[in-house]
Amino acid sequence: MASFCWCLTWPRTLLLGLLLLAVAGCEDEADGKPHVEFLGGGFIFNYNLSEAYYGFVVKVTRRIPTGTILEAEFENPGGGPALLVQKIAREGGVEYSFRSPAVEGVEAGRDYKVVLRLSEPDSRQVIASYSRTFRSTADQSILPKVPLTVGPAYQATPDSEYVVEEPAKGCVDDAQQNSDCP
Repeated sequence: MASFCWCLTWPRTLLLGLLLLAVAGCEDEADGKPHVEFLGGGFIFNYNLSEAYYGFVVKVTRRIPTGTILEAEFENPGGGPALLVQKIAREGGVEYSFRSPAVEGVEAGRDYKVVLRLSEPDSRQVIASYSRTFRSTADQSILPKVPLTVGPAYQATPDSEYVVEEPAKGCVDDAQQNSDCP
């Protein structure tokens, strides 16, 4: 019976094991899995500011190199050129959110397309591209003609039909009402 010598095969076994580990480390790059997954998105109608916009959030599902350019292209509901928003991938980035500038002409029941492109920072060569459509359930005509409020504290706009009038001098509230108050 032939004797089997482990002393000659362990270097080969070790080399094979290291090779398998190297291939497993590259699996993330070669498995065809998308870089990102859409988590959600849609239209936002801010009634107080009388503006509409739309956006989305993506979750990183495969490593994106730091510095990669993430460019969102939003279809312009009012026609004209697409609306572009860029972000730069950061180390350890898990989610990225994109929001269009204010838009005009949103129609209920119509699909609007967004495209997210990942590009190399230096050459701007596109690494990957993903698209999705979003549909508004409301028409932009629901918004008031002028903003009802302005500023970060939502102060009433002078042009608003909902302006709260100042109480007469000396009239603070119902509990402290005097005879000169209406």
